[in-house]
Amino acid sequence: LPRRKAKVESVCAGCSPPYDADNSAPLAFRGLPISELKNHSILRALTAEADGWEPGVVSAEVLRAQEEWEAVDNIQPETGSQASSDQPGQLISFSEALQHFQTVDLSSFKKRIQPTIRRTGLAALRHCLFGPPKLHQGLREERDLVLTIAQCGLDSQDPVHGRVLQTIYKKLTGSRFDCALHGDHWEDLGFQGANPATDLRGAGFLALLHLLYLVMDSKTLLMAQEIFRLSRHHIQQFPFCLMSINITRIAIQALREECLSRECNRQQKVIPVVNSFYAATFLRLAHIWRTQQKTISDSGFVLKDLEVLAKKSPRRLLKTLEIYLTRVSKGQASLLGAQKCSGPQAPHSKDLTFTGVCDLLPHSSEGTWLI
Repeated sequence: LPRRKAKVESVCAGCSPPYDADNSAPLAFRGLPISELKNHSILRALTAEADGWEPGVVSAEVLRAQEEWEAVDNIQPETGSQASSDQPGQLISFSEALQHFQTVDLSSFKKRIQPTIRRTGLAALRHCLFGPPKLHQGLREERDLVLTIAQCGLDSQDPVHGRVLQTIYKKLTGSRFDCALHGDHWEDLGFQGANPATDLRGAGFLALLHLLYLVMDSKTLLMAQEIFRLSRHHIQQFPFCLMSINITRIAIQALREECLSRECNRQQKVIPVVNSFYAATFLRLAHIWRTQQKTISDSGFVLKDLEVLAKKSPRRLLKTLEIYLTRVSKGQASLLGAQKCSGPQAPHSKDLTFTGVCDLLPHSSEGTWLI
């Protein structure tokens, strides 16, 4: 026998792998991924340089395996042209992203914040006598951090910022691969263009942290996915991420107007209260959108009414969210269920100019609570 064949037999002595019907490729190879074959002793022997090798004794299947093995070192994950991450492919939790902002220098952004609304004259007197309580002194630093993050933009060169975007994309779409930080795929998630940073005005990076919270908290992930599916409905579609950013703006205003102070004081926390308020407001919007058959043309009025309601009854919103999440944990609640929609086909969201929260005059509408 040629030296090559003798070498293979010496490797396989005492442990001959089973062969298939045509006595060609060992069946043991078939269950191994290509990356594992590179380290397999049999394949190393088959692909080693040696004199006297006769190609005719090896099947085409083994030769294909050899070619794939030689290409293993050249295969790179599809991370996108602008995907940036110090640990590619790893999701980031809300707490890890928040810790990043707690440790970096945000002094230049903090100078821009206005923690509370300035009131004068009768408005100041009425607020003092009948308004909500002031936030406890020990909670004001946490409140200021929330408002400071809302002043920060998206930095595509910051690995943490990139991981936040990647995590949101993967959780909403179910993709296992990284994507470019600029591209049309962000429009599919409900941003207005190929660069998500351009839509964050008025909410800053807090808008992305809220989305991250929504998709990374096991209690709210199902809700996020259901709202995302509703946003892609052929008639009731709306830009999911842009709607979320508007709801973050409502949460910022509610915090600055001290509408959340009572609940923050009760829980002795600010960030969890703001997160829950955001989720509860998004849940309320989805319920109105589905049950009242809203379309994109109603968005401005719906958001304006929602802002008034959320600021007036934050505790009621939070209780609704609590009831919903309890039912979800028992498999009893669904935002969508069986939908029956009628009406003209809505235009594609990419061709729409989305109306912001404060761009329309108040307009009353009635809705029922999700209980």
